[in-house]
Amino acid sequence: MCAAAARQGRGSALVAHPDPYRAGRRLPTGLPAVIRALFAGRRWTSLRLRLLVVFALVALTAAVSASGIAYWLNREAVLTRTQDAALGDFRQEMQNRAAALPADPTQEELQHAAEMMAGSSPGYSVLLVDEKEGHKVAGSAGPDAFSLADVPKSLQHAVNDRQKTTSANDAAYHVYWQRTKPNGNPYLVGGTRIVGGGPTGYMYKSLAQERDDLNALAWSLTIATGLALLGSALLAQAAARTVLRPVQRLGDAARRLGEGELDHRLEVSGTDELADLAHTFNKTAEALEKKVADMSAREESSRRFVADMSHELRTPLTALTAVAEVLEDEVEFLDPMIAPAVGLVVSETRRLNDLVENLMEVTRFDAGTARLVLDDVDVADQVTACIDTRAWLDAVELDAERGIVARLDPRRLDVILANLIGNALKHGGSPVRVSIRVEGDWLVIAVRDNGPGIPEAVLPHVFDRFYKASASRPKSDGSGLGLSIAMENAHIHGGDITAENGAEGGALFTLRLPVDMGKVIAGDDEA
Repeated sequence: MCAAAARQGRGSALVAHPDPYRAGRRLPTGLPAVIRALFAGRRWTSLRLRLLVVFALVALTAAVSASGIAYWLNREAVLTRTQDAALGDFRQEMQNRAAALPADPTQEELQHAAEMMAGSSPGYSVLLVDEKEGHKVAGSAGPDAFSLADVPKSLQHAVNDRQKTTSANDAAYHVYWQRTKPNGNPYLVGGTRIVGGGPTGYMYKSLAQERDDLNALAWSLTIATGLALLGSALLAQAAARTVLRPVQRLGDAARRLGEGELDHRLEVSGTDELADLAHTFNKTAEALEKKVADMSAREESSRRFVADMSHELRTPLTALTAVAEVLEDEVEFLDPMIAPAVGLVVSETRRLNDLVENLMEVTRFDAGTARLVLDDVDVADQVTACIDTRAWLDAVELDAERGIVARLDPRRLDVILANLIGNALKHGGSPVRVSIRVEGDWLVIAVRDNGPGIPEAVLPHVFDRFYKASASRPKSDGSGLGLSIAMENAHIHGGDITAENGAEGGALFTLRLPVDMGKVIAGDDEA
């Protein structure tokens, strides 16, 4: 009789082969790498994209986890049910059929018993083996060709291993099983033997049907995972639209605020965090509008004060200038003790007059009332006239080709040149070199002096109003507005001025103006 009762679980120790149902059906383990490769090189500036990805990852993780658990539970249930049914039937047949054979059965008896066992419970093959006079006698039957070579060696050793019977172990032989995968097809192999010298029996059951059922389950779970992923994308899109619409309105409002529409406000609805953000934005915009209005009013008041003061000073300055000119003409007839004071009055009156004129020019720039009066200008002649008018011919070297004509405001160009060349003569030293060239659509005028250059700490501030580098010119009699006015005149032409130290020493100021200012103005009007 087969002594295999209730011991078939021990066969689990022989399971040494890969599971035939997991191969080829597992989701890719490199999914994060796939996602990184998919979005490689993209800047994650879109909140909508990030919401979609986060929702998709959460849904994918949940779906894969649920599908994996469902697959594993169903797989174990299917395999355990099939395995227990087959091994239980095989054990019962061994007790009923194999145990009834004589002590030394013939091959025909073994074959007949195997056929009876396989026929009584179709679905698995049976192999009965008995050793007789030094050689093995076997009988097999069933739907699959089955021989002792198909039984793993480890299973054969376990089945034929006689164990000691104890209080905890009441049988010398037990049922052992193992899953194999010959030629890629899954099979369950089980075996036991009869106590007292009876034959050894093996069963061989195909698990192809269970594999197909589990494959169908895996495909169903995969489809369900895909549908969950699609549903999460739709939910993410809806959530993104709900969340991002107020954010987009806030962004539009911020842009309009930055463009100067300080009276723009957001409509506040609801009591959530976004509503609180909109309320905060409105309060901030209101405070900003008030502050800008106050600053504009103060600036306008200051500008009006400077303009009014300059206008009021012009009348007494005109009288003072006339008196100063008379005194200057009579200085040689005055008392030698009084002559220096008269010279100081004359120079300071002229300086004050220049300061008032500069202040009036600055107020026109600040108020936006400065206008260009364009004309075709021969640049070389204009520079020569500027130098000649101020008696700088002996101190300035001009490098310019004749015939360079630009459409500019000649008065403002003269102001720029006078400030640049005068500044170079005053603070750099002669000779001052002025070069003129044309680069594409740009007129480039470079003014280089022969001085020590501009300290690096001063360079960023040379065009600031009222800035004086006290270390380099502590006794300067300038107003500190000349270079600033020159820069404003360059800007109104659509150009610029840069200051640097030349490679050969000395300061280098480079003026860049469009050759045809009329085209620049026309282009601005079209824009």
